[in-house]
This record gives sequence, structure tokens and C-alpha cells, in this order.
Amino acid sequence: MASANRGIPNWKAVQAAQHRRQLVNRIILTVVSSLILLIFLYPVYFWVTASLRPTREIFSLPPPLALYEPTGSYWSVVIGGRSYNEVIREVAGANAGTGGGGTSGYYVIPFLQTSMIVGGISTAIVILIATPTAYALSRFQPRGKQNLVFFILSTRFTPAVTAVLPLFLLYKDLNWIDTYHGLILAHTVINLPIAILLMKSFFDDIPQDLDEAAMVDGCTRFGAFRRIVIRYVAPGMAAAAVLCLIFSWNEFLFTLYLTRSEIRTIPVAMSTFDSSSGGTEWGFLAAAGSAAMIPVFIFILFVQRHLVRGLTMGAVRG
Repeated sequence: MASANRGIPNWKAVQAAQHRRQLVNRIILTVVSSLILLIFLYPVYFWVTASLRPTREIFSLPPPLALYEPTGSYWSVVIGGRSYNEVIREVAGANAGTGGGGTSGYYVIPFLQTSMIVGGISTAIVILIATPTAYALSRFQPRGKQNLVFFILSTRFTPAVTAVLPLFLLYKDLNWIDTYHGLILAHTVINLPIAILLMKSFFDDIPQDLDEAAMVDGCTRFGAFRRIVIRYVAPGMAAAAVLCLIFSWNEFLFTLYLTRSEIRTIPVAMSTFDSSSGGTEWGFLAAAGSAAMIPVFIFILFVQRHLVRGLTMGAVRG
């Protein structure tokens, strides 16, 4: 009898061993994930804290993790319009010179407003056009559909530098240089292909039975699209909108060539803050760069409920 019991496995011991392995795996996964997250977040942390440090602390080695003497002087110029000369004497001393931003060029609120106008309107136009276009490409089978999809995709293969000169000459003839509608149109054309392809993949994940059931109940094709299908693809629309806004917000080359001084987005404006003659004032640049992240971050907070599901969309299958 005793020999028979010795042959029976101790299930409690086996279960305890499994729990220990699972705990160790979770700890390892947590540690590795935390390290990866730290690697990605530390540059952002350094950039934001650099906008709050006096000049002597920004490049101190080893870089301090804590803010010993935080200052809001850079921010008072970047978003408050405070006098540059007054602030530079305060944070860098009397020996500081005039950097790339000049004496007033670090004030970025007008450039942020331009970026929000261009990015917001172009993103809205892209979503309005891309959504029905992607639905049609997903649900219908026109002749040459694959060629059309490949053509849309191929526009993303073209380097921007090959298109910017012809576009500049066209805009010059139309007197669209340094205009909001010209810049919005350029950003719309840039983001439209990727939005169409992304939205098409979302529509492909939604069963066509939903459309057919709605049309059996009396809806038209457009009614089924507007009342039924669009609700399921809303997370995908949020994901596409976030990507389009980020692409528009960070776009540099087209904006550089199609604007002069009246209309400039924040990336182009910040490129003028650095000069070989005056030097780089990293505190002001850090404050301007941190301010440039805030509007996109707020937008993502508003759509995050849909964004997570949109980025992982694909669980619904026909």
C-alpha cells in the first residue's frame, strides 16, 4: 500500500511549483518591461526636466535625477512672452549671449496655434474622406481593385523630397505659398493614403453579415454604413486620427518649403532657434519642445478609450 502511495504524484507540491514558476515569470516580465519603459521614457523625462533646470545643471555629469533648483524662467518666455533678456540674465548670468532664438523668437504660442489648426483640420478632412473610401474598398470588388490599393500604397513609397519642388512651383503659380488652405491641403494629401489603408484593414475585420442584416431590416447601403458599421469601426477611426495628427504635427519638409514667416508650424519654427553664430540655448529649446508635446498628449487622452481597442482591432472576424 505504501509503495502504491509513493507512485501517486503529490499534486499540492506540483501546484505549488507551478505557482512559483508563474510568479518568477511575472517578476521577470515586470522587470524587463520596466527597463524597456525606462529606456523610452528617460529621454522624455530628461527633456522635460531640462526645461526646468538652470543652465549649469542641464549638462552636469552625472545628470541629476532630481530637480534641485527648478525654475520656470524658460517657460515664462516660451509660453508667457516674458522678456528674453531679463530671463537670460536670470538663468545664465551676465555673460550669456543671444542664442538662435534671438531676443523674442522663443515665444511659441503662435506656432502651436498654427500646428493645431493645420493638424486638426487636415486630420478631420482625412478621416472624412478615408472612412467612406476604405469602406468602399473593403465591401465592393471593382475592376482593378488590387491595382488601386497598390497605387494608394505606392504614394507612401515616394520620398517627400521628390515631390516638394513640383508642389512648391504649383503653389507659387496659385499664390498658395504661406496660406492655411495650401498647407492644410498638403498635409491632407500626405496622410490620406495611410489613413485609407489603415481604415480598410479595420473594415475588413467587421463581418459583412452586419451590412446585410441591416439592409434586410430596411436600411440602405449608406444607412447600414452610417448606423451600424461606423459604430464598430470608431476605435479604428480614433487610431487613424491619432496617427494622422502625429504625422501632421511632426511634418517638416513640406511646411518648410510651403511657408515663409507668417504661417509656420512648431517643428519648422524650432529649427530656427539654433544658429552657429548665437549658439544653442538648450533650456529654451527644451521648454519649447515640451510645450509642443502637450497638445498631442491631450488629444490622445481624449481618444484613449477608443485608441487601445483600435490599435489591437482584429478580434472581430467574419
